[in-house]
Amino acid sequence: MVPRMSEPTDQLPDVSNEAWSGVRRGPLREGEWVRLVDSKGRRHNICLEAGKRFFSNRGHFEHDELLGREEGFTVTSSAGGEYLVFRPLLSEFVVSMPRGAAVVYPKDAAQIVAMVDVFPGAHVVEAGVGSGALTCSLLRAVGPQGRVSSYERREEFADVARQNVTQFFGGDHPAWNLTLGDLAEALPESGERCDRIILDMLAPWECLDAAATALLPGGIVCAYVATTTQLSRFVETVRVHGGFTEPQAWESLVRDWHVEGLAVRPGHKMIGHTAFLVTARRMAPGQKPPLKRRRPAPGAYGEDYTGPRPSPQS
Repeated sequence: MVPRMSEPTDQLPDVSNEAWSGVRRGPLREGEWVRLVDSKGRRHNICLEAGKRFFSNRGHFEHDELLGREEGFTVTSSAGGEYLVFRPLLSEFVVSMPRGAAVVYPKDAAQIVAMVDVFPGAHVVEAGVGSGALTCSLLRAVGPQGRVSSYERREEFADVARQNVTQFFGGDHPAWNLTLGDLAEALPESGERCDRIILDMLAPWECLDAAATALLPGGIVCAYVATTTQLSRFVETVRVHGGFTEPQAWESLVRDWHVEGLAVRPGHKMIGHTAFLVTARRMAPGQKPPLKRRRPAPGAYGEDYTGPRPSPQS
């Protein structure tokens, strides 16, 4: 007999530890993190501990009131404050994690995973690691059979990222290797080959030669840069290199909507510019992409332009 929609079905088993997804099912357990949201949208992330008490300006409640229950319920504090209780999503975790460097926001991480075509089993190289936000998305995408090799110049950033990634996945992810050093030097020395390279750094063009050597034919390099000057420098360096396809540049903007009866309008807050994304694919050894046939805009490479210049035939 097929159950009706209103009837509960058997519970799914917990997600296997071997999946390394950072996701759990079933009753809340001691040592897990949960996300509390009050009636005004204020958020608190807490690690559940038996016998511990949560305090806020709306009173307190015991962690024991949460342990053993299925997520998705409301708990009431001693002063009558109500809190929604859920396990945090990855997108919620990364925007509230401790930060060393600025994080790659979920809207950009989603673009990178999709548009750079990060697949299960892929070997992805990342520089720099920042606070570990993008690393979590990359590790989930490649799975335990893939590999993410992260390079970070600053030890304090690497320490924060290691702590955040370990917290989200509940241990040392077997597919992750974090190297303290400069990708431009360390990657060629390692002799590694990879499918994808993500450059989240101030001067990604400095790593382009190392990326070209490490990337397999058909692999993708992606730069994540904040300013138009960085965008221009990287794009023109890719063109001059000659071993990649024509670079594609874009940004994503996210706007929420207020929906209440007939009052349907754009929200007052918007996640606007965070960074530009640029991608290009690696050509096979000795192969060149077709030359651009369209003329550049007037003045594009005028006297004020000091960056790399494409060949006159382009």
